[in-house]
Amino acid sequence: MEAQAQGLLETEPLQGRDEDAVASADFSTMLSEEEKEELKAELVQLEDEITTLRQVLSAKERHLVEIKQKLGMNLMNELKQNFSKSWHDMQTTPAYKKTHETLSHAGQKATAAFSNVGTAISKKFGDMRYCGKEPGEWC
Repeated sequence: MEAQAQGLLETEPLQGRDEDAVASADFSTMLSEEEKEELKAELVQLEDEITTLRQVLSAKERHLVEIKQKLGMNLMNELKQNFSKSWHDMQTTPAYKKTHETLSHAGQKATAAFSNVGTAISKKFGDMRYCGKEPGEWC
């Protein structure tokens, strides 16, 4: 008897197929007229409360904009602040620090290599002398 009762009392949340079955079920035939009227009244009350909450939210958002304007805060300033904070947060991450260190080191090596190439080219041109007899004639 207890095993049969246990099967009726599921403890697991509804799965997708179960939710579809519940959503498509017509419970209105199981309700009395009095219960239907109570639910309709509750529905109307909830819709009114939602409308009121939307109006209150809208008024608060307008008030927020007014306060920000009085403080000199505008969208561009907020974007700048958000960008600055995000940039700072990113720069403090270990991944950014490691990447910055690696690229900085690579840049220093590349600079040294280009300097050496430039020095070698300058030396090579310094070793060459133009004799001036014929155009393009080198001694």
